[in-house]
Amino acid sequence: MSDITAINPAKDASTVGRDFLASIVVFLVALPLCMGVALASGMPPTSGIITGIIGGLIVGVISGSPLQVSGPAAGLAVLVYQLVKDFGPEMLGTIVLFAGILQFIAGTLKLGQWFRAVSPAVIHGMLAGIGVLIFAAQFHVMLDGKPIGTGIQNLVGIPGAIMDAVSAGDSRLTAGEVGALTIAAIVAWASFAPKSLRMIPAPLVGVLVGVAAAALFNLDQIKYVNVPENFWSTIIFPTPERVGAFFSDYHLIVGAVAIAFIASAETLLCATAVDQMHSGVRTKYDRELSAQGIGNALCGALGVLPMTGVIVRSGANVEAGAKTRLSAILHGAWLLLFASLLPWTLTYVPLSTLAAVLVYTGYKLAYPKAVPMLMKYGNAKVFIYAVTVVMIVATDLLKGVLTGLALSLVRIFYALSRLDIRKEQEPGSNRIDLYLDGTATLLRLPRLAQELETLPAGSQVRVHIKQLDYIDHACLDLMSNWDKQHRATGGSLTIEWEDLAKKYHERHGTGNGGVKAAAS
Repeated sequence: MSDITAINPAKDASTVGRDFLASIVVFLVALPLCMGVALASGMPPTSGIITGIIGGLIVGVISGSPLQVSGPAAGLAVLVYQLVKDFGPEMLGTIVLFAGILQFIAGTLKLGQWFRAVSPAVIHGMLAGIGVLIFAAQFHVMLDGKPIGTGIQNLVGIPGAIMDAVSAGDSRLTAGEVGALTIAAIVAWASFAPKSLRMIPAPLVGVLVGVAAAALFNLDQIKYVNVPENFWSTIIFPTPERVGAFFSDYHLIVGAVAIAFIASAETLLCATAVDQMHSGVRTKYDRELSAQGIGNALCGALGVLPMTGVIVRSGANVEAGAKTRLSAILHGAWLLLFASLLPWTLTYVPLSTLAAVLVYTGYKLAYPKAVPMLMKYGNAKVFIYAVTVVMIVATDLLKGVLTGLALSLVRIFYALSRLDIRKEQEPGSNRIDLYLDGTATLLRLPRLAQELETLPAGSQVRVHIKQLDYIDHACLDLMSNWDKQHRATGGSLTIEWEDLAKKYHERHGTGNGGVKAAAS
């Protein structure tokens, strides 16, 4: 790991100083998010913090993306919540363990780049759908209630929950007011904080405001974070019985595959985004995937939340001036120090405050900011994005993502098989112009042959191939043979054979001479 040498204090004290300060900022960002994601996942807050510790102290050392910070992510919260609900927290560790093993194997087989090939429309749709689900579920928690059921039920039930809290005027309304104050503090700090203080993360400010309000007004009636006396007592080790149960139930295996896939895609896309933020060491994707696999296998062995590379923490790391992986490692050390010495402070945090942080996070994820970018690549991308979001909210995360992937494959198949043929002829003229647009492959050969056969004998045909992306050997051979037949009727075919040969050559790496010979 050549980049680890850069964290030697004797070599560059200023770099170590920047990493040290950046690690403090990342720790302050990570702490409320670790707890909030755990809450949204149906697990105790300590579970999220332990995952953050592993993400810093273990994955931070071996990662392939030095400035990326790993920890529990909102992108997996909905899936984990469903798994915990269906199979109980005691089975989560086993599922995450095997998800980590799958990631490690994928990294070892150098499949990291393949995860980056997932359509951005599906990834953005997945994140937006997750945002809607988190927003809808945590809004009820912000009112000291519980999620009603499915994503649609939670979303539709928000107005009724607000009206019930207002009409009752009890602790639910008080909790909602604390949550609203928390969100207002986050927005205000993000928008109006002095530049010199912006390194203090807005979610932390929101939590501190919520804690202060609860203490100032002595709000004993609302719910607070429940922390066990022994911080590490929430650890649940996989047992032989649980491993046996895992292999006997395909639903558990599907859950592990889903966690591995989503965590890998989110991590590697996050790594790509982080690379665009700085000019330092570039990401080694297969190494990063293997490192995430090791991290998730350890999280599974301890029965805590799975992890991914997280853009909020990673972005804060880069913006705070981090130069090497030391900042990510130290942020894990600060989480460990906090968990060892100050866990009792969590009992002063209202649940509605943590839920409010997640409501705001869900809103940010759900906001369709990706749509203008996707529109540049055509309406089909926006359609895939929208369908993915709707399917995730209406059914579940896995079905939504699989639907998006299926639509992406259909679009690719359509693009590879689309051939538009436009024919123009001036009245009274013997000249006919054919415009080819798309890909001329074996799948579209009947259509091309049909169009050629309808051309009058003896006509002067000019074929325009500027918009043609590719032609395969079968269609190239068809054009050549038809040219000979048409000339025998006294007609002519004008086409840039050299350019047409290049359309084949660019895909197959064949010399132009070979292509022309094949077509002759």
